[in-house]
Amino acid sequence: MTFAGEVRSQERFEFGRNWLRFLSSVTEQRIQNAAASLAAMLRTGNLRGLRLLDIGCGSGLSSVAAHRLGASVHSFDSDPQSVACTLEMRRRFFSGDGDWTVEQGSALDQAYLRSLGSFDIVYAWGVLHHTGAMWNALENALMPVAPGGRLFVAIYNDQGSRSRRWRAIKRLYNHTPPSLRGGLALAVAIHQWWRRMLKDFLMLRPFSTWRAYSVQRGMSPWRDVVDWVGGYPFEVAKPEEIFDFYRSRNCELLALKTCGGGLGCNEFVFRRIL
Repeated sequence: MTFAGEVRSQERFEFGRNWLRFLSSVTEQRIQNAAASLAAMLRTGNLRGLRLLDIGCGSGLSSVAAHRLGASVHSFDSDPQSVACTLEMRRRFFSGDGDWTVEQGSALDQAYLRSLGSFDIVYAWGVLHHTGAMWNALENALMPVAPGGRLFVAIYNDQGSRSRRWRAIKRLYNHTPPSLRGGLALAVAIHQWWRRMLKDFLMLRPFSTWRAYSVQRGMSPWRDVVDWVGGYPFEVAKPEEIFDFYRSRNCELLALKTCGGGLGCNEFVFRRIL
């Protein structure tokens, strides 16, 4: 099924709508922070002469960061609005640069991935668990990695029954009529924020955490709540499952950053053994 077909059938959330709102908040400091984060996991701040594939480029921020570090970048996303967002980021920060390609494509399309050739770094942060076929996407992400190249993936942590409950809530949100989705998102916002809001009121600084979050993340807490509750399809994996999956495919783990058992993503950098 196509991206548009999945949206019509209420089986997919349109992340690109939120990313378009993110554009107005992109600053030089945000780009520098993204570049520093990427360099820290890759253990190098110099990507000159390297080709990087950004799978599910989303806002385009990571692609900007990789290009700033010197990489030749190829970005793609299945969401046309995410593609539009990344194109705008390229126009804004690297206008006329022929060393950065942006197009629409799917992580589940093996023929498309083969057509791209090989890359020194393949980057897929927080996207493969939203494809609807995570393990197939994880397999496909390895295809463009050159021998000796690196694969950087981030996958939602498996919290057992808690993750299953969130999956049910996300599916319910996408199957709820648009006019009623705000009520469900509001319930989730209250669930996630009431402790922090109460603490701020007791410390006589109402809404300070809410306002600080907007500055730090670039999107309002409300838009991030919608992004979270709507983020469907939704799959998860334990860190050892990802490690075993790629070890059995001739990869060695170079770096690991876990979310500490929480709801976030575990990050992995693998090297494809020659």
